[in-house]
Order: sequence, then C-alpha cells, then structure tokens
Amino acid sequence: MSGLAAPPQPGKEATATGRNPGAAPGVSPGPARPRRVALLPTAALILGALYCLLPVAWVLVASTKSGADLFSTSTFLPGDGFGDNLADLSAYRDGIYWRWMGNSLFYAGLGAVLSTIVSALAGYALAVYRFPGREAFFNVILTGVLMPPVILAIPQYLLLAQADMTDNRLSVLLPLILSPYGVYLGRIYAEAAIPMELVEAGRMDGAGEWRIFLRIAAPMMSPGLVTIFLFQFVAIWNNFLLPFIMLGDDEKFPMTVGLFTLLKQGAGQPSLYTLVITGALLAIVPLIALFLVIQRFWSLDLLSGAVKS
Repeated sequence: MSGLAAPPQPGKEATATGRNPGAAPGVSPGPARPRRVALLPTAALILGALYCLLPVAWVLVASTKSGADLFSTSTFLPGDGFGDNLADLSAYRDGIYWRWMGNSLFYAGLGAVLSTIVSALAGYALAVYRFPGREAFFNVILTGVLMPPVILAIPQYLLLAQADMTDNRLSVLLPLILSPYGVYLGRIYAEAAIPMELVEAGRMDGAGEWRIFLRIAAPMMSPGLVTIFLFQFVAIWNNFLLPFIMLGDDEKFPMTVGLFTLLKQGAGQPSLYTLVITGALLAIVPLIALFLVIQRFWSLDLLSGAVKS
C-alpha cells in the first residue's frame, strides 16, 4: 500500500504552508503586526499627570523644610524638619488645626451621606415613576448643574440670615444636601441599572414602594451611589466660599477656611508658612485614604453586578 500518503501530523501543515491552522480557509492572516503605541494620547496623559502631581510633590518636599530653609534652598531639595513642623502645627493655638480637621470631616462626611440619600431617592423617583411635570422638574435641576456655586453663595447667605442660622454648622450643611449633579447621576444610573420588570414583580408580590427601593433598587444602584458619595465628599471637603461666608467663629471653620486664615497671618509671620504647607499636606491624606477604601467597594460592586444575569 505504498500509494497511500501518510496522514499529516498536527502542526506540520501549519509549518509547511506558513498559515495558522485556526485561521479560516482561504484567508491568509498575514504576518503578526507589532503593537503601536499611541504617542499623542500617551504624552497628553503624562503631561496631565505631571500637571496634577507636581504641586503635590512640591508640598510634600516643602513640608520637610524649616522656615529658614523654605526660601533659601532648592525647590525640590528635601529637608529634615517635618517632625518639628508637625509638632508646631499641633501646638498652634492649642491644636486648633485638628479641630478644623474634625470640622471638615463632619461637614464632608455627614453632608456627603445626606446628599447621597437625597440623590438616590430623587434619581429613583425620576427614573421609575411617571407624573406630570417630571421632565420639567428634571430640567430645572439640570440648570443647577450649570450654575456656578459662587453665584448661589450670596443668596444662600441672605436666606439663612433671614432665618437667623448664620454662624451655625447647619448653615454649611443645609445648602450642600441637594446636589443637582448627584440627582442627575442618580437618575441616569437608576434608569440603566434597575429593570422595570423587577419593580413590577415586587409590586405584584405585594411589596410596598419603600421596600422595593430598599431591597431591590438601592443594592443595584450601589456603584452609582458610591460615585455620588465620593464626588460630594471631595466637593464639600474642598469647599471654601460657603463656609467662609457663613461662619464667623474660627472654632467652626473647616480645613480650607482655617488654612486660609493661617496663610493671611503668615504675611506678618513668615514662620507660619511652614505650618500652612504641612497642614495642606495633611489635608490630602483623608481624601487619598477615602479613595483607596471606596475604590475596593466600587470594584466589588461592579464585579458582582457583572456576573448577575
């Protein structure tokens, strides 16, 4: 039986023809193309990262310098005075800096939680319920997204002054509870994440609207709510104008206003500049910690939602 050809062995045909055995018949895949790096987008991202991180690097280095070295040494040459600067900052006016830090945590933490709850309820209602004037109401909220907070600060102060609520912690919290951007995100995410079939099924099973929201809607909206909380926390933590206008007692100042007053005093006492820089560095730490913690829950929520059918 010498006229019978031996069957081709695996891999031999691909070697002989130079084609990938998994390729479609009659179609030549050609040589493998090298991966091309998008130079322009990569360069733009690197420049953006440097633009954002360079001031942080300067604050990190400057916080290690003493008052004399701050203006006499090279910009990015570190010193050995961070411990002394931290001790001086803690001792300044019996540790008022840490009261400012506590006030900022109170305003940002409680304000972000309340704002997230309001945004979740309003976004869910606008996404699920049909009622007259729904779109008009939503459009009015969207105008608040386009309105700069600077424009609203003075009217808010006048309104709260009429209610005799200025120089009060509530005067800082109340205007921050309603976030137009948070309501917008809440509606967009509720529409994308909550199937109306589940809502109707819950109603047919006899569940009330609050039960449906708490047991069905809120868990599905959790990644979006984490995003709203993070945005609101950062916005309130960095807020300056509203507490600057509302508050007169420096014991109630948040971090931003407290450091501003300390910077103004540094014009007459240059030694206070090191305290301002050290305080600004410490003010970044809670934001970094919050982002790292929330990012873990954020990823878990997204992965858990991805495997659900």
